[in-house]
Amino acid sequence: MYARRDVLRAGATLGALAAVSPWLQAAAQRSLLTRAIPSTGEALPVIGAGTSGSFEVEPDSAQYQQLKVVLKAFFEGGGKVIDTSPNYGGADAILGQLLEEGGWHARCFLATKIAADSLADAKAQWGGSLASLRTEKVDLLQVHNLRDWRTQLPYARELKQQGKTRYIGITHYLRSGQDDVARIVRSEPLDFIQINYSVNAPEAARELLPLCQDKGVAVLINRAFDDGRLFAKVKGQALPGWAAEAGIGSWAQLFLKFAISHPAVTTVIPATSRPDRQVDQLKAGHEPLLTPAQQQALIKQFE
Repeated sequence: MYARRDVLRAGATLGALAAVSPWLQAAAQRSLLTRAIPSTGEALPVIGAGTSGSFEVEPDSAQYQQLKVVLKAFFEGGGKVIDTSPNYGGADAILGQLLEEGGWHARCFLATKIAADSLADAKAQWGGSLASLRTEKVDLLQVHNLRDWRTQLPYARELKQQGKTRYIGITHYLRSGQDDVARIVRSEPLDFIQINYSVNAPEAARELLPLCQDKGVAVLINRAFDDGRLFAKVKGQALPGWAAEAGIGSWAQLFLKFAISHPAVTTVIPATSRPDRQVDQLKAGHEPLLTPAQQQALIKQFE
């Protein structure tokens, strides 16, 4: 006999699926824009997903069941890139379980990180990451926030040579780290970087993004919503008058489209635990992109 909470959970999951299915049917006929990874030419959809916060749930909880719907919406809507980390409060294990249960491993470009202070710790962490993610390899392995990068970047290269990861990179989430990221891009061969870039933190466009274009480095964008702070700033405000012309129907779409409108950006990786928001975010991954004038207007608005 089913417990009441299980019945409610199942009902909520089915309800969420019903709510997103009309758009998913339409989306199946309309592909997301893609950008090529410079080092190989492999194309990735411009809208990806993160797991920090949103995937930090208990296995088989109501929140876990809702994440199944989120991932179904993500993959059915054309998403592919999912970014996680071993220090996101168990999010990597939740993601691994969901990908296995949904049969989505083959559809996912899986990115994770090394977040360790020694080679021994990194090796132990890497083994744990593979177990948590329920895989024998990942697509992208990144040195998290440049942590011990002089040790960890060579180790990531070693894993790439062994076929354990297809790409390697480095990450940071603050403007204060971008100068260091730029120095490493100039001196080290990389496939990817991951940095913050948003309408209220556009500094990466001045030097770092053009540098990545010049060096042939792919770019993942985090914090496109400034950890949700941007939504508080626009609460109750109407979208700019030109938003509809750009195919934008929400502030989330506008913030994401700002990020992908820079030609150096490969994929933006917003996190969400809600199916409706996942569907909304995917809608940003279609043309038209923002013009330079529209981008500058947004930057000025959020100064």
